[in-house]
Amino acid sequence: MADNDRLRVAVLGASGYTGAELVRLLLDHPRVELAYLSSERYSGLPITSVLAGVRNHPAASGLRFRPLDAVDEVDVAFGCLPTGALPPRMPKLAERAGRVINLAGDFRLTDPEQAATHYPESAGWEEPFHYFVPEFSPPPTDARFVNLPGCMAVTTLYALQPLVAADLVGDEVVVDAKTGASGSGAKSSEHPAERIGNFRVHKPFGHRHAPEITQALRTFSGRAPRLRFSTYSLDVSRGILISAYGPLRPEVSRLDVKRAYGKAYAKTPFVRVRTALKTPGDFPMLKSVVGSNMAEVAVSVRDDRYVAVAALDNLLKGAAGQAVQALNLLHGFEQSTALPFTAVTP
Repeated sequence: MADNDRLRVAVLGASGYTGAELVRLLLDHPRVELAYLSSERYSGLPITSVLAGVRNHPAASGLRFRPLDAVDEVDVAFGCLPTGALPPRMPKLAERAGRVINLAGDFRLTDPEQAATHYPESAGWEEPFHYFVPEFSPPPTDARFVNLPGCMAVTTLYALQPLVAADLVGDEVVVDAKTGASGSGAKSSEHPAERIGNFRVHKPFGHRHAPEITQALRTFSGRAPRLRFSTYSLDVSRGILISAYGPLRPEVSRLDVKRAYGKAYAKTPFVRVRTALKTPGDFPMLKSVVGSNMAEVAVSVRDDRYVAVAALDNLLKGAAGQAVQALNLLHGFEQSTALPFTAVTP
């Protein structure tokens, strides 16, 4: 691709939380032309009348939402649709898009039984999607169909992958995953009056990100401990914080753990390991990542136990930001193009 060429890009489901964030990022991407933005509910309307976050961007003027099934020919189509909406449209989309990058869960699981349990609407499309986490494998530049991880899944992977890859942990790990309200999507049925000022269990067992985490750990590490995965709802708009804890293997030292994280993330611009853990504020937290494409990770060791913590913005590093990062890697652009390193405070 010549330096002055730009990718024609479609965002399917551009009026949802993830789609809107993706549009916001891509408006500032020098190698992208936003050629097609779909929304069934707002078809025909200017995006500036619906997406308040981009209404003052000069490049947003003139862009309108269009029907999903009338997608133009594009180089890349991003799927930001609700789970189950993309699979029946894949035959037509595959004809019109050079590459599909899906952000929903439809094609993440490779085990047919698990996929049927957690994503029953996804059956019928036979061509495999490549599961891609930018920090853990080379970009699959030949893959036409790419699926990105779930936001709570990838946060957990950032916390656990170094320990598992270095074979430092025991046979079981407990994960508590806490997420903000935007993780439920724009059509969440939970009223703000029920969420504000509250902290509650979301799913103590059976969350569909659990088999995804196990699958990903086996793919990237060759092994996976038994996972006890529970999720909780936070009274914040966005952000995920997970804590993972359990026993280390015999004879594993604090230095072994430190080296594992240093090796895993030494060359990853968007995952930072916190090491000077002298106060609670030194650990990963939402205020240091929300608004950025950064993930923060830290691990504390005492005797034969560890607690690993990771935090990120579920709509950026957990979704739209990771999608732009993947686009950059897949198409040979600088990895950080159009992505923010700094968080929004207070």
